Amino acid sequence: MDLRKLKKLIDLVQESGISELEVTEGEEKVRIAKHLPTQAIMPQPIYAPPQPAPVAPAAAGGEPEAAALPDGHVVKSPMVGTFYRASAPGAEPLAEIGQSIAIGDRLCIIEAMKLMNEIEADAAGTIKAVLVENGQPVEFGQPLFVIG
Repeated sequence: MDLRKLKKLIDLVQESGISELEVTEGEEKVRIAKHLPTQAIMPQPIYAPPQPAPVAPAAAGGEPEAAALPDGHVVKSPMVGTFYRASAPGAEPLAEIGQSIAIGDRLCIIEAMKLMNEIEADAAGTIKAVLVENGQPVEFGQPLFVIG
């Protein structure tokens, strides 16, 4: 396909209301796509990570976060994103304190870059604690649940 035809196709896409055009001519194939912003870009707030509570001198020998968590297996966030307890707004949470779970059961959803990632249990047992509030940002490696 020659350059004049390509320029005409590009102009056609720009002038019309279409967002994509695909043309096949023999074995040649051209696809022209115009991506319009769907919403205004707003600066995202920057969240400071929570600061650990000061450790009393008598407890300085242990790790402060470990002392605050109940005993059990800690499920940590595999990515940075936004934590959601339910699959949809207003839906029942996927995991509640006291609920028995098996390996592979869905615990929560973490939204990262507009993708919803289901986080599954990597241990079986009973949920002892939910460590993050719905809608909160989470960091990689941040504890989410304690399973006993």
